[in-house]
Amino acid sequence: MGLACGVWGAFVPLARAAGGNVVSGVRLGGNAQSTRLVLDLAEAPKHQAFNLADPYRIVFDFPEFDWRVAPEHMPGATGLIKNLRAGLFQPGTFRLVVDLSGPAEIQRTLILPPQSGFNWRFVVDFAPTSREVFMARVTPGTDAVPAKAAEPAVTERQRRAASTKPVVVLDPGHGGVDPGAIGVGGVYEKHITLAMAKQLKAQLERTGRYRVVLTRDRDIFIPLRERVAIARRAKGDLFISLHADSHPNRNTRGLSIYTLSEKSSDREAQLLAEKENKADIIAGMDFSEESPEVTGILIDLAQRESMNLSAQFASLAVGELDRKVRTLDNTHRFAGFAVLKAPDIPSVLLEMGYLSNPDEVRMLQQAQYRDRMADSMVHAIDRYFDQTQSAQRP
Repeated sequence: MGLACGVWGAFVPLARAAGGNVVSGVRLGGNAQSTRLVLDLAEAPKHQAFNLADPYRIVFDFPEFDWRVAPEHMPGATGLIKNLRAGLFQPGTFRLVVDLSGPAEIQRTLILPPQSGFNWRFVVDFAPTSREVFMARVTPGTDAVPAKAAEPAVTERQRRAASTKPVVVLDPGHGGVDPGAIGVGGVYEKHITLAMAKQLKAQLERTGRYRVVLTRDRDIFIPLRERVAIARRAKGDLFISLHADSHPNRNTRGLSIYTLSEKSSDREAQLLAEKENKADIIAGMDFSEESPEVTGILIDLAQRESMNLSAQFASLAVGELDRKVRTLDNTHRFAGFAVLKAPDIPSVLLEMGYLSNPDEVRMLQQAQYRDRMADSMVHAIDRYFDQTQSAQRP
């Protein structure tokens, strides 16, 4: 096609899908009339592709990849392509989402065998098209079924013992194809949230007082409404979603905690909720029609008891965290986060800090600092259940 594709330097292994075809490079080249995408691979890939609209996306699903392209080596906007997102979508499926600047179509796809110093190459040429042509190729319900949290096998004795304990559901934000915020030095939010969730889980379990459920325990994509469903299936007594934000002002830093409100406490809280609620779109999902169950959940948000308990826990958490870590002014905030919309489970979203701040991103990468946050959260959780005398669930 005669397009110059940039060559990217030494590729550094990242957290990756278990096994699978090794991807060592990603390149883009071209212009608004013709754009080429190239993946460098160890083996010839199998794939499926489909269109998603509003925003315009072309999605490629592959068998699991061993993805070795560091964030700093991902190409930027080129020609018809605004952005690329890649990650594990569900067990056995690796997803590459191509965000388009406008309606485009796949002109041709080539799988080139090793030659002239190259490994296998997966080559896709894109060309502009009309909205009508693009929309004609959008097939509703194309998405693969997203991953669900694995349910560990337990004995009946363990089940009886667990039933006497409050269930705390920890939700590490983002994952897989959805990296979340990308901070100073290319740090991914999805890795920080998972590390924190595992440390908090370990501290809670050491008390012997709680059963702890993670919505994800590895780098995999979980849709927002599935995170809520996991908490409800687990009969959760408390749901804590873990996040780390970014901000245009690199000096902004500090922790905050959110509870659900259809009316945001301020404009910044509203913008944050809108950004987090787009996670499913970022991952290449298409939920044009909500199920009756989800509609019912939205109606049930009128249940004031759950929202009041959420606010009660948030207040306790702020009191504990403020002693050990830096917090924002008006630390307890309100916004319409989709992941907090379980009608019958008190839920909070903890923004642990700003990855855009050089000092804070450095601290959030340190296990010792995360342990300080986890210790404060354990004290808050203990106080919360002491106060509420939460009913034990079977």
